[in-house]
Amino acid sequence: MKTQHVKLVEVGPRDGLQNEAQLFSVPERVQLIHLLAQAGLRFIEAGSFVSPKYIPQMTNTDQVLAQLTAFPNVRYAVLVPNIQGFNTAHAAGVKEISVFTAASETFTQRNINCSIDESFERFTPVIEAAKQAGILIRGYVSCAIACPYEGLISAKKVAQISERLYQLGCYEISLGDTIGVGTIPQVKILVKEAKSVLPTDVIAVHFHDTYGQALANIYASLEMDIRIIDSSVAGLGGCPYAKGASGNVATEEVVYLLNGLGLETGVDLTKLLEASRFVSEKLNRPSRSKVAQALLG
Repeated sequence: MKTQHVKLVEVGPRDGLQNEAQLFSVPERVQLIHLLAQAGLRFIEAGSFVSPKYIPQMTNTDQVLAQLTAFPNVRYAVLVPNIQGFNTAHAAGVKEISVFTAASETFTQRNINCSIDESFERFTPVIEAAKQAGILIRGYVSCAIACPYEGLISAKKVAQISERLYQLGCYEISLGDTIGVGTIPQVKILVKEAKSVLPTDVIAVHFHDTYGQALANIYASLEMDIRIIDSSVAGLGGCPYAKGASGNVATEEVVYLLNGLGLETGVDLTKLLEASRFVSEKLNRPSRSKVAQALLG
């Protein structure tokens, strides 16, 4: 394995909480993000500027941002779906945004009511405005392995969409196994195709643990020199399109794995457990992380 440092992108406060039925108050969201930053996580999705009608969990993200402490070397990112969301995010002073599409036409239609090409039409002005404002842009590709409607997705198609995002100006592309069905051979094919059109150091992987394969898939990605991993504290979240989906891979699990491999993350697992305990108590349920269950037990 090459580079010894792995970049962890903590998606719990956005991708995690937006899929939880329980609403967190602004102070609770702020406290969770602060606990994550204090644990050493340097890249944290703090929320999104989407319609409260569709995702009430992300209401008042501007207030969350206004109350966040500016820790050294910590970047807070937000997801924006369109130019209106970008304008609100820009006014809130964000330094990084995320845009998203999918590799499945049906999923894109069901999720954001447009085709893949139309999704690019929506966020191309966002990317251009962000570049002019000096704001970093991260791109997400959902259904990178399979779709709940179309089944398996071509890795070549995922690579083509990823390349489009990169050419538009996304500095990092996160490939998401949205319904968590991926296995090691599929992940290797996906990463190989992505590496054929993208620099290796801009590729991130985003695994859900629906079938318990996330850590194995992360290890396979590491073997192929991927060094950016998305994860969610306490395994927060899920996918409304995947029956029985157990959410994102838990950050605690990923840190434990990487520690065991001798790879650096800068994350203090003991402090991370404080964030895990906090959010699990608020949800009134045990953490979905086996590592948290073992160490907090």
